Amino acid sequence: MSSTSSVPPRAARLPRLVLRPNRPPEPAARPRVPRILFINQYYWPDHASTAQHLTDLAEALAVQGFECHVLCGRGKYKPKPGGDPPPPAWEVRHGVTIHRVWASSLGRRSVVARMTDYLSYYAGAALKTLALPRFDAVVTLTTPPLIGLVGSVAKKIKGSKHIIWSMDLHPDASIALKAPKPPGRLFRVFQWLSDGVVRSADRVVALGPYMAERLRSKGTKPGRIVEIPVWNRRDEIQPLPRAGHPLRAELGLADKVVAMYSGNLGLAHTFDEFLEAARRLRHRSDLAFLFVGGGPRLKEVIAAKEADQLENLLILDYFPREQLRFSLSVADLHLISMRAAMTGIVVPGKLYGIMASGRPALFVGPRACESARTILEADCGAVVAEGDVDHLVRTLELWADHPELREAMGQRGRHYFLEHHEASTCCQMWADLLKAELITTPSRDSVPGVPPAPHLASRGPGQTTRTRAVGETSRFWLS
Repeated sequence: MSSTSSVPPRAARLPRLVLRPNRPPEPAARPRVPRILFINQYYWPDHASTAQHLTDLAEALAVQGFECHVLCGRGKYKPKPGGDPPPPAWEVRHGVTIHRVWASSLGRRSVVARMTDYLSYYAGAALKTLALPRFDAVVTLTTPPLIGLVGSVAKKIKGSKHIIWSMDLHPDASIALKAPKPPGRLFRVFQWLSDGVVRSADRVVALGPYMAERLRSKGTKPGRIVEIPVWNRRDEIQPLPRAGHPLRAELGLADKVVAMYSGNLGLAHTFDEFLEAARRLRHRSDLAFLFVGGGPRLKEVIAAKEADQLENLLILDYFPREQLRFSLSVADLHLISMRAAMTGIVVPGKLYGIMASGRPALFVGPRACESARTILEADCGAVVAEGDVDHLVRTLELWADHPELREAMGQRGRHYFLEHHEASTCCQMWADLLKAELITTPSRDSVPGVPPAPHLASRGPGQTTRTRAVGETSRFWLS
């Protein structure tokens, strides 16, 4: 006889009521705040080129919500006797935390002085990096050479990502300038260390395609190389008209066509062509050559002026950065040069200031380099081969006699600058790179005494990041 169970089937059972205390909903995870440490010997208020570009970038990233720290030295790139006292060891400026370590400030008067400055900064930077909390990324520049070793140590010990901002290549520059003499043992060791640091970095930011190609030749994986050029700021350098210019009359150049070389007179550049052109054109009272700046080859320019009594050649010291828009627009045309051996090793950043000022550029150097490529693409000047003084003189006379040509090339250069080499565009490329690279795990504690940075806002519609292949490297663009 079968029995019928009094227990209803499972599907027919009433749900079991379980009383639980009311709990607030879990808070949504807040967006990640990336923490970046930049390491370079010079930063604001120093006027070195790397200091100016790093200042622009760090402050732009801070506005976007990155927690930015800079580790630099307290000395100056070009110290002056009895100058201003050194800046403080710690301060926050425009959202960027600045850590300054002691380093000697003997200047560039000798190899021993320069090496002393380098070594003292190495020691201070390495110890400070180990003492600071962990950063998501450590970005090392190339002043001094081999400072990337500190980034490699931070990557190995603290797990930070290491990104190299390759402003120039060492010891490649020294070896190229000594060619055809083969490098000695010390240079070979230096090269081995430098190449190893570059190959081990998570990313290497090159200033252009020729530098990227040289980095590839060192064994750097192509996928790790990113091209981001340097820049100038549209609000800092603007085209000013010749008429009524505040400096032209003061310098006695109001009625002259001024061919200007502005910036470092370094070993990577060639000046023989410019000096020979000044000799050949000394009969033209309407044409003046103006050299503004300093560097190891300044004494050669001074010696040529005195030996040949070149009254058409004027030499001035650097202008402060805040006066660049006045100094660069003194010129009717700008002179720029680079030795062919330095292709891919250095990229003269002065070209972008020239373009920003709305003046044409006359470049003496190889056609296969970043500067020549930019000038030709923008159609904002001319490229002259090294040693071709005849071509240089013909171009100078043509431009001197036809102001409408200079005006048209200057306008094209300004337009190209605003599109490709303005600070906001290039800094955004950096921001996109860092956002793509950084991990999304919770951040470590902030540095004691430093208020946390605001959280990153999400991108608005249509603001996507795309990557464009350039050879076997990548270039980040904001669409």
